[in-house]
Amino acid sequence: EVQLQASGGGLVQPGGSLRLSCAPSGFSLSNYDMSWFREAPGKGREWVSFINVYGGYTPYADSVKGRFTISRDNAKNVVYLEMNSLKPEDTAMYSCARYRHSYFAGQVSSLDQYNLWGQGTQVTVSS
Repeated sequence: EVQLQASGGGLVQPGGSLRLSCAPSGFSLSNYDMSWFREAPGKGREWVSFINVYGGYTPYADSVKGRFTISRDNAKNVVYLEMNSLKPEDTAMYSCARYRHSYFAGQVSSLDQYNLWGQGTQVTVSS
């Protein structure tokens, strides 16, 4: 079965750091562009960041720019999201998603550009 699984979430104090991981089963991540999204209670799903298959194109949402870093290790078949200087407003369920195109078609922040979503991992930023 083709799946994605996010891990690495937890409870952290404001200003702290976490590193999330996204690992697949049933396919290789090295063939796909990927994104991280998050969903806070009472809010819609928000795009966080995107990474192309080579790791050379990594746009970010303005709300996380300069604090979060997306990366990938194709040999290990994993995509990461390094989160620093965390704020209470970063509290959300974080999930990874597989870009549906085999070529770059833009619109990386649109939910309908993704055809596989992983189980999320909860990040809570609180003192």
